[in-house]
Formats: sequence, structure tokens, C-alpha cells
Amino acid sequence: MRILAVEDDPGVRTMLELFFSKEGIAGEFAEDGLDGYDKYKEGDFDLLVLDWMLPGMDGMALCRKIREEGGTVPIIMLTAKDSESDQVIGFEMGADDYVTKPFSPLALMARIRAVARRSGNPDPSNEIRTAHFRVNTETREVLAAGRSIENLTPKEFDLLVYFLQHPRQVFSREQLLERVWGYEFYGDERTVDVHIKRLRKKIPGGESLIHTVWGVGYKLEERKDAD
Repeated sequence: MRILAVEDDPGVRTMLELFFSKEGIAGEFAEDGLDGYDKYKEGDFDLLVLDWMLPGMDGMALCRKIREEGGTVPIIMLTAKDSESDQVIGFEMGADDYVTKPFSPLALMARIRAVARRSGNPDPSNEIRTAHFRVNTETREVLAAGRSIENLTPKEFDLLVYFLQHPRQVFSREQLLERVWGYEFYGDERTVDVHIKRLRKKIPGGESLIHTVWGVGYKLEERKDAD
């Protein structure tokens, strides 16, 4: 596994380097956002760890730039900002997870494993075909209304697959966090709202397919009027 960590604090970089080595992870490091972007473009990384506050280009700007260019590599943000609004901003920019400073290296490693597991080890036997979708969970390819959807982040893909595996079933935000995120989540439940909003925008007819059940949560239903 190859991880690019963009962090301007030398103490944090040293700590990450030690833990990556212990876990058998090939780590590469950058001290500022511009250098981090160059390394990202040059390398083939399985995951990015980005500090929010960086010289040159901050972590949020770097995350947004990668997503705007169609990059789907999983991204974990490291930041001292711990308010709910900051977390929502991070997810809106395309981050897959969020770890606040100071943090336990073991907790960060758990997040890295969870994100990597979701993005890199899908069930190869499960191909999903519905009226509007054809999803290959081995190659993580998505066809929606005959169009190839190539810009889904790992979390958006997992959320879509879960909905397709449970059509017309209504899930609360708490249930989706538990079953899609797959670990004890310490952030705000509005994380789900952010991902639903992004998913609706990325798939054809998303507003007609993913329904809000007021006071309860969300469901996916492929009605006849969805196109």
C-alpha cells in the first residue's frame, strides 16, 4: 500500500513515517500543498493523508483540486479544526474521512485500514444490475442510465452499492453511518447528507432516484419517472 502524507509539521511527519514503516506501508511525504500536488500527479497512491493547514496550498484546496480533476483516490484529512461545520466543509470538498488533532496514531491507522478496505477489497462475486444501474464491485465500475460514472469517491461508491443492495428500504442517517462507514463514527450525522447531495449530482436522474423520507432518512427507489 502506498500513501502520500502532506503535512508541514516535522514531528507529525516523523511519527507517520514510523507508523507507516511498522505497518508495512510505503509512505511518501510532502511539506506543503504545492509539492503534495506534484507528488500526487507523479505517483500512483492508494490513499492520501492531507493536513488542513498547509503552506502554498492548503489541504482543503488540494482536496478540492484533486476531486475537480476527477481523482477518486481516498483522502483522509488531518486537522485541528473540530467543529461540525468544518467537518461538513471537508466532506463537501471530497474528503472520505476526517481525523482531528491531536490524534492517536493507532486511531489514524484504524481509519486508514477502514478506508483502504472499503476502496480496495470489494466482493468480487457481486455484480449488481437494476433498471438504471450496472455496477461491478470488483472493478468498481458504475454505469447509470447507460453512462459511465467515473468520478465517484470510494465512500460515494459504497453508499450507492448499499442502496442498490437494499432497494426501496429506508435508512436513517445513523444506520447509514454504521453500515456504510463501517466503524464507530465520531463526526456529525450531516456527513450522510453531504454524501447524498454529492451522489445525487453525479448520477443521471439522481434527484429522482435517491429519495428523502422526511423525519426518517433516505432510500433508493427506481420509479418509472426516474430518468
